Amino acid sequence: MAGLINFEDENEVKQFLDNLGVEYSFQCYKEKDPEGCQRLADYLEGVKKNYESTAQVLKHNCDTNGHGESCYKLGAYHITGKGGVTECLKLAYSCFIRSCNAGGKKSRDACHNVGLLAHDGRAMGGERDLTAAREYYDKACDGGFAPSCFNLSALFIEGNAKGLPPDMNQALKYANKACELGHVWGCANASRMYKLGDGTEKDDKKAEELKNRAKELHGLEKERQLKFGE
Repeated sequence: MAGLINFEDENEVKQFLDNLGVEYSFQCYKEKDPEGCQRLADYLEGVKKNYESTAQVLKHNCDTNGHGESCYKLGAYHITGKGGVTECLKLAYSCFIRSCNAGGKKSRDACHNVGLLAHDGRAMGGERDLTAAREYYDKACDGGFAPSCFNLSALFIEGNAKGLPPDMNQALKYANKACELGHVWGCANASRMYKLGDGTEKDDKKAEELKNRAKELHGLEKERQLKFGE
């Protein structure tokens, strides 16, 4: 039966994997297929454990093709200096911005990472940029990324003298959205705000509902952790 691989035969598996590498290289560099480049990077990273070559492919696919997933992974490499790339949060920030704006399956994560780096200022020499943090958290939150919605809520609670005053109405809006997306602390914060009347009229019934939702989510998380440890 031609084409079937005997995965119990070590030599046959090795030949199969080597052929995959050749195929992905051809797709990337000859056919100039960005998805082929991403497959090649995943192959070099996951199968060959060759992080230097992985980084080179990611850089090519990000710089030349603007491929969102490659830009995201390259940003992650720059955070730790993996694969011999420069360890630099500013370069990581730039890669995450490109990934966020390119779209794709890593776009929300990339937008959130831009928000985080802008929020705490690590990519700007310690100077926080809350306007950028809000913009990129907003993009990730719109895409259904619960931690960004929660961080937006925290931003509006905290406020800033540089053009971002505290706004409890907005804080509650994003805490509720984070809760709807399954973020336990979003539910807890929204519950407290309804209880105290921060950003809304006091509503003990709503506060209790959200507190119970937070407890439910917390219980589910503990259950997942227990199952993972079994």
